[in-house]
Amino acid sequence: MNTGKVVFGFFILLAATLNFGFVYGDIDEAAHHEVSELFAAIIVNVIATILKLGDRTQLGAIHLASSLVADAQLLIAAVVWTWGTHVQTLHDENTVVASVVSLAAGALLANVVSVVLLVTETLTFRR
Repeated sequence: MNTGKVVFGFFILLAATLNFGFVYGDIDEAAHHEVSELFAAIIVNVIATILKLGDRTQLGAIHLASSLVADAQLLIAAVVWTWGTHVQTLHDENTVVASVVSLAAGALLANVVSVVLLVTETLTFRR
């Protein structure tokens, strides 16, 4: 068993599940979306991105691109949440949370692409 592949797969799947856990729930209900879960999703996605940097294959490039998209979406979601709750407090909290969750849903789609690529790569691997 290749330990590097296990760690790589672990972080890709953990990034997707944390992102899904954050997105799950009513889109505009702040109580359904915990800020600490968004923070955890950002950290794990960044770690997954770092792990993808060494691969120089075409599939590795697509892995990296999907991970960078997820990172960007999640970081923008965190900025929107911070801006909407601490700087520009004119907006309703539910409106801000709906924007944050929709951005995180885009990141979830990018994470699903990474998981599909990982499974495809695993199934086509020949010894």
